Amino acid sequence: MDKLHQIIAAHVRSWRESDYAVGKFPAMAEILEFQIDPGTRSRRFLRSPQLRALETYWYLRLIEKTPHIFDLYTKYYEKKAERLKALGIPRGAFESVDFDIDLLWKRIRNHDDFVKSYKIESLRETLALDYPSYILALAMGAGKTILIGSIIATEFAMAMEYPDGPFVQNALVFAPGKTIIESLRELSRIPYDKVLPPRLYKHLAANLKLTFTRDGDPDIPVVRGSAFNIVVTNTEKIRIQKEAIRKRDLGQIVLPLGEQEKARAEVANRRLQTLASLPHLAVFSDEAHHTYGQTMGKDLKRVRQTVDYLHENSPNLICVVNTTGTPYFQRQPLRDVVIWYGLSEGINDGILKEVAGNIYAYDFDPSSTADFVKEVISDFFRKYGDVRLPDGSQAKLAMYFPQNDDLNELRPHVETTLSSIGQSPAIILRNTSESSQVEINTFNRLNDPESTYRVILLVNKGTEGWNCPSLFACALARKLRTSNNFVLQASTRCLRQIPGNNQPARVYLSMDNRSILDKQLKETYGETIADLDQTGREKRSTFVKLRKLNLPPLVVSQLLRTVVPVKDATGNDLKLQKPRGRKPRHLTRSVFTVIEQQSTERVLQQLGDEVQLESEDDTVSLYSGAVRFFDAYRLDPWVVYDELARLYGSGGEIPLHHLNPLAEQIEEQTRRYDVKEERVDVALALVKPEGFVKTMEADGTEVYTAEIRYSKDREALLLSLKDIRDNEGNYGFHYTPYNFDSNPEKSFFEQLLLHLNTTPSEVEDIYFTGALTDVNKTDFFVEYKDDKGKWRHYTPDFIIRKKGSGGKPGKCLIIEVKAERERGDPVDGETGKKAMAVKHWVDLNPERLQYEMIFTAADTVLVSETKKVREFVEGKDE
Repeated sequence: MDKLHQIIAAHVRSWRESDYAVGKFPAMAEILEFQIDPGTRSRRFLRSPQLRALETYWYLRLIEKTPHIFDLYTKYYEKKAERLKALGIPRGAFESVDFDIDLLWKRIRNHDDFVKSYKIESLRETLALDYPSYILALAMGAGKTILIGSIIATEFAMAMEYPDGPFVQNALVFAPGKTIIESLRELSRIPYDKVLPPRLYKHLAANLKLTFTRDGDPDIPVVRGSAFNIVVTNTEKIRIQKEAIRKRDLGQIVLPLGEQEKARAEVANRRLQTLASLPHLAVFSDEAHHTYGQTMGKDLKRVRQTVDYLHENSPNLICVVNTTGTPYFQRQPLRDVVIWYGLSEGINDGILKEVAGNIYAYDFDPSSTADFVKEVISDFFRKYGDVRLPDGSQAKLAMYFPQNDDLNELRPHVETTLSSIGQSPAIILRNTSESSQVEINTFNRLNDPESTYRVILLVNKGTEGWNCPSLFACALARKLRTSNNFVLQASTRCLRQIPGNNQPARVYLSMDNRSILDKQLKETYGETIADLDQTGREKRSTFVKLRKLNLPPLVVSQLLRTVVPVKDATGNDLKLQKPRGRKPRHLTRSVFTVIEQQSTERVLQQLGDEVQLESEDDTVSLYSGAVRFFDAYRLDPWVVYDELARLYGSGGEIPLHHLNPLAEQIEEQTRRYDVKEERVDVALALVKPEGFVKTMEADGTEVYTAEIRYSKDREALLLSLKDIRDNEGNYGFHYTPYNFDSNPEKSFFEQLLLHLNTTPSEVEDIYFTGALTDVNKTDFFVEYKDDKGKWRHYTPDFIIRKKGSGGKPGKCLIIEVKAERERGDPVDGETGKKAMAVKHWVDLNPERLQYEMIFTAADTVLVSETKKVREFVEGKDE
């Protein structure tokens, strides 16, 4: 089942194809079409994820009429079961309210224990809102602050174009942490003339006002009731509680304690009242995982209380928009996500540097951290010593330390190693909470190509928000003692990409930190280190659309196998023997150190002997043991219980280490079975529309689509119906475009398409099926066992179907196109196993199916290699 953001993406794509039809607000189509230069067909300014997010936002605003997120779930998941699954509500929660859907929503909103027990805290936050709120989830480097600025600019432009329309006229932006000034600068530097058409940009430039909340100001310096203000703040500056106001916010006047309390309340109220006076307000939360993800709770309440106040007191709160790269809360996906652009996508699209094969983890004793530091320095300069960005910036390494003491202890080893490899220790730059202003200013200028610093030593610095494209490697030597996302943020700082760079990034970790990184990747991005290891750049995506929905199924005979136990394998005659001997449980403790070899490689050497620490064996009750065996082997639990009582006594206990030997005895006595085969006819759907995303065209036509991703170098293998000039018979393209796996496949299809359109035949159609392998989208596959004995699905490349006669379906030819080198594969090889599975299928259906394998040594299939296929098409095979 597709997630909400996937369904919305399909609708947005259809909207795009309809040229952004928006009825009485045509200026929006003008704005979105302006994002693509008509001459070069390339994007003017916004990156692909930013443009996708902007389109998604405006689709929700104009087409869906700014719905509450729950309304979207109700609309897109009409069946209750699907809706509950999409919202992540466990079945047990629904059962506990006797399947009363209204009572379920009330429990989620009002009962803390209920929410906690079923781990749906994030869902409560979604359902509890009284206003529309969306999460735009974009990985680091995608440009979330620029996206916010672009949304605001387009809202203001629409408000100026349509003064009576439902558009935003003021924006409150929550910046992360203490980065108000940086966020303000980035918003002010956005080239809005590349986001808006010239005629709309002129009005924006003349009316836009940027401001921010400052310490010591009792109010926000905007005119109450005015329009086109962007107010940048953070949770520290805008709160309802008077306790949020500090002494320095009250100015220089010294007040008695009682007066201070009144003054604090007045400052808090004045700021909120000023914001509440602004008409048609929207709230934007940059880096929203500060309020949603890992710190959901205290910080969330601060922002929510502020927004709730504005919702209740402002002339019109339009919506709330949250941007984050962290759409998870303790592995719970946040249900407000309307667009998701992950870390792997950023690498695929070249927004982030590749890191595949470059996450290095070292297993060493904590006392040998100095050796790790030396290894990192040496390896970095071997790999990146001469690497520069296109602007001339030298590649840099960031080394993160838990505390200043760690940095001070290991810095001499960094300096010594640099000297030993011919580098000056002067290229080291430190940045910690104890750094001087000179060090901080130098750190902020690291992007300057003239900067000579290459090894950056950091404590509590250089994580979130640090934009340094010349950073090519990060190292975390010691295990972090905090539970936040520091390991993830520190490890991924080196991924930010810049156009023209082809060098990958590298991450150095201890094994402890590698485990933490893997966990935080899962909780934050829903990905793993293994996913990043398999992710490369230059990926593309497109949508395929079903053209032929009502394809007749392929009716074939298959063997249905059932396994039945033999008469004496029920377990009623179970006879067990008590396992002999005791296997004490023990722990092994070993100490290793890193030593040098003559080859200069480091290896682990064990110090001293292993120490075994024995412990008493655990036991389980007879009843628990009987239930465990019942679950595994479906035996009568009382028969098993009686046999266990005979061995251990009616009140005895079973040692845990006896369970596996007992299970082996039970399996030996009950595994006797018969396999019965029955031949049955089944109807296989060549395509299953329900496996695709259903959307509605502007004219009301239903369409079914799916997103596919492919490498840039395989773009030429896409073939769309519009790429074919002569296809009067309307053959093929049951979906478009076809995404072939190889040039021979594409060549074969093009040749056969030409042959079918020029030679009269009895062929009903030809389908390319090799890329449609999802079992939710097709039934056309065979099963075979791989080398490990696991059942796999295999879909042949093509199927040609003849026209039926006399009420009977026509015969079908299954075709597989292979490289010549695979002709000699043994029967037990991968190709052989697949071929034998199809052949067995054909042998069961000789009157319905034929099978042909075409082997070719070139990118183009020769005419002589398609002889048997042409004979089938022309009816000469009969």
